[in-house]
Amino acid sequence: MAGCRSWLFFITVCSVGLLGANAEIKLTIPVGRLFTYELLRETFQNDFEPLSKLYAGRLYDDPMIFKCNKQSFPDLPEWLRFTQRHPYDNGFLYGTPTTPGKTTVEVYAVNKRSYETTRQIFVIKAVAETMLPYQAEFFIKLREIEKVLPSTVQGEIKQDLQKLWDTEALEIVNISNALDRGGRVPLPLAGHFEGVYVKVGSEQHFSDCLLKTLTVEHERQCTAGAKVKIPGGCNFCSIPSNCISWCKTELFDLTKEEPTPPAPTVGSGIIEVEVDFNPPESPPSRDYFPDYIVTVIVPLVLALILALVLAYIMFCRREGVAKRDARTDQIQLYHHHTIHGNTDELRTMAGSRGASPPLSTLPMFNYRTGEGAPPLQSDSPNIPLIMAQHDPYSDTLPRK
Repeated sequence: MAGCRSWLFFITVCSVGLLGANAEIKLTIPVGRLFTYELLRETFQNDFEPLSKLYAGRLYDDPMIFKCNKQSFPDLPEWLRFTQRHPYDNGFLYGTPTTPGKTTVEVYAVNKRSYETTRQIFVIKAVAETMLPYQAEFFIKLREIEKVLPSTVQGEIKQDLQKLWDTEALEIVNISNALDRGGRVPLPLAGHFEGVYVKVGSEQHFSDCLLKTLTVEHERQCTAGAKVKIPGGCNFCSIPSNCISWCKTELFDLTKEEPTPPAPTVGSGIIEVEVDFNPPESPPSRDYFPDYIVTVIVPLVLALILALVLAYIMFCRREGVAKRDARTDQIQLYHHHTIHGNTDELRTMAGSRGASPPLSTLPMFNYRTGEGAPPLQSDSPNIPLIMAQHDPYSDTLPRK
């Protein structure tokens, strides 16, 4: 048993060394065909824990995130995309090359448990291929992009579209997410999906079922927003989640496309001698005085009128003290002067704490002369505290 384990350990080390040396993966795809590559977490897990998994018997299922970019560039090529919904899901590189050429892509895998990082290099070579003349694009409402990219799901969709097209010579040209085409993010509820556009092509002309999408009646139903019925005998949807939306089906006949117009001829930029150059005439003169009146004079006049009105209100409508006292009752003036006198007395007391108590606090006194009166030996409420007969202003007081 010890010898077997030693040989197993030796074979494991050799296999890891060979895999590490051959880190570059080469792929060849035709132009105008869908390219899909699934980044398996198990493959990168072997790079993180190769000996622990095979020799010590430990099995890890670590969460990973992938970072993809073109070599020496921060982003991927314009035709290539990457998606990974969750760290516990596999990642997908997908896209359709439009021109032949070679692209080197770096893929970094980050282990979210141990924060280790490993790298793989993909060399993708796109070779020239004849474009399929007849292409059609379908919208699958109940799908998401990472659920369509696996080869098994692509095969199921392709089988349904082969029956719809009535041919087996069908190739998937492109798959794109509806969010990349201007779609809205769905609600995070069950039964709400982002949607996927699937484009296929073939050498054979469109079937009768596909040509029915070009009829006037079909366009009228889709424009009205009514529920479009599937044309008779054209329902080849074996799985409900793979059913297409008929109103978003588009057909492309590349054989009828007009050729690109030639580029305009660039001249020398020098006017010929026979042609006379007529310079443009100067614009007519314009009188700016009305604009000046409206912009400057009118606001100044309004500001001056407003200033005069405010000055009249503030200065010409004010009353003098003598005029106001003449129009005020004597009892009100007397009350006003009494308040001022008491205020001055309190201020004087506050300045010198040793002053005698104010006259207003005495039990009985004459509030005008300051003369005190002997206390009365009666508790009758009808006897006044202030002797009004000694007050010279008693005639001005109201009487009952």
